[in-house]
Amino acid sequence: MRDVTLRQLHFLAETVHSGSLAGAAERLHLTGPAIAQQLRLLERRVGLPLLERGPGGQRPTEAGRLLVEAAARIDAELEACEEALAGLRDADTGQVRVGAVSTAKYFAPHVLAAFHELHPGVSVSISVGNRDEVLQRLESFEVDLAIMGRPPRGLEAEQEVFGEHPYVVIAPPAHPMVGRRLTLAEVAEETFLVREPGSGTRLHLDSLFAAGGLQPVVGMEITSNETIKQAVIAGLGIALLSEHTVCAEVQDGRLAVLDVTGLPIVRNWLVVRMSRRAVSPAARALWDFVVQEGASRLPSLRDPGGRMG
Repeated sequence: MRDVTLRQLHFLAETVHSGSLAGAAERLHLTGPAIAQQLRLLERRVGLPLLERGPGGQRPTEAGRLLVEAAARIDAELEACEEALAGLRDADTGQVRVGAVSTAKYFAPHVLAAFHELHPGVSVSISVGNRDEVLQRLESFEVDLAIMGRPPRGLEAEQEVFGEHPYVVIAPPAHPMVGRRLTLAEVAEETFLVREPGSGTRLHLDSLFAAGGLQPVVGMEITSNETIKQAVIAGLGIALLSEHTVCAEVQDGRLAVLDVTGLPIVRNWLVVRMSRRAVSPAARALWDFVVQEGASRLPSLRDPGGRMG
């Protein structure tokens, strides 16, 4: 592997991404034979086939996939190194890419805006997805930091808590259960609108009812918190959602929070990064800012004493 060049890895990655040698050649402004020659050398040095023809064109073998992933990590490390070197010359420059689970979109932009006021020379971008999508971006080094509830066990990551994250059950204001003290068993008899498998919200719902030996009635699976809220307002069911996502609708009377024994579920917000990823000065500055100031940007329905307002 010592004779493998980064150029060869890039040729392989471009062939995989475009699905053909011709597509890679066009993207790289080279000839197909030139790329094919380098890929043959790469296969010879690795000792394994790297590409196979499938219905959609050229696709990687398992060995090819490992090399493409290695190339992505190398590129990310080189980019982080470039940013770190720039940061040594000017500590308030660079780029930070942030991943955020969909529930965090209700406050993460405010955190990043406040950071940008203090560090206007730092370029910050954010990508939003469900928990599994954000974890994939984190592990593939597509993002420098992630804002999420809980990473999986075994992930080689550093994390710090920066605020509490309560989950509540919401219903239309005219729902007969509003204003009553309820048990989890009573609530389980209602129709629930749920997030898709893989989302943190769905994991919390499943864990909540599994711990009580209960099975909620699932009426609809929806991939968007906003759509779930609108469906609850329309009377299609009730839902377990992050308190941060429903503050505006509860405060203006379009939704109500049910008083259920054992709720809210209180989890933590975390900022997470891969341990083996080099940390640029700009990413370190954003990390520190989120840890110190993130909690103050979290929307809440509670008074300072922790009671529902």
